[in-house]
Amino acid sequence: MLRDSLLPAALLLPLALAGCSRPAIPAIPNVAEQNALAAEHQQENNLARQQMELIPPPSKTRYMAVKSLNLWENPYLTVQGEMATLHVVVADGNTSGLGVGGMLRPIGARRRDLNVRVIDLPTALNAIPENSWPYGRVVAVEEAHEVPVKARPEVRRNMEAVIKTLNDLGVVVYEWSDNGRS
Repeated sequence: MLRDSLLPAALLLPLALAGCSRPAIPAIPNVAEQNALAAEHQQENNLARQQMELIPPPSKTRYMAVKSLNLWENPYLTVQGEMATLHVVVADGNTSGLGVGGMLRPIGARRRDLNVRVIDLPTALNAIPENSWPYGRVVAVEEAHEVPVKARPEVRRNMEAVIKTLNDLGVVVYEWSDNGRS
């Protein structure tokens, strides 16, 4: 009989030792902080747009003639799941006009790749020198190759965010697909 009365107490002991736990109350976002961050972000975007306007408008006849991203001389983006890779061709250091590019300074050797978050894209684009925009204010954008099926929706959402960011900056988006231009 004594053993029967101790059994329920023994079962309740672990609960008593664990203590009562209440689910955590989610933090209420501070509206003033969010508004301040949004205003700061908008101000940064406006400044970035003003700086991008220093680059001439795109020359459609020049960039439409490019048949391969390997030959693309303007900045272009490869969009991935959590970031984008910004590919920039550094202008040829030979400004004499004789032998521009060529075997000693091929375009592939002057290409630089930088992984950036979409939110940092305006800052990254503004850091690119004006002489690296020979086609004007246009950026080719492609989705990453060989993306796993599970990651494709995330890549597509990131692609849409990149296109929106570029449009907000006044940059023409030239969407490139796996099988060439789109």
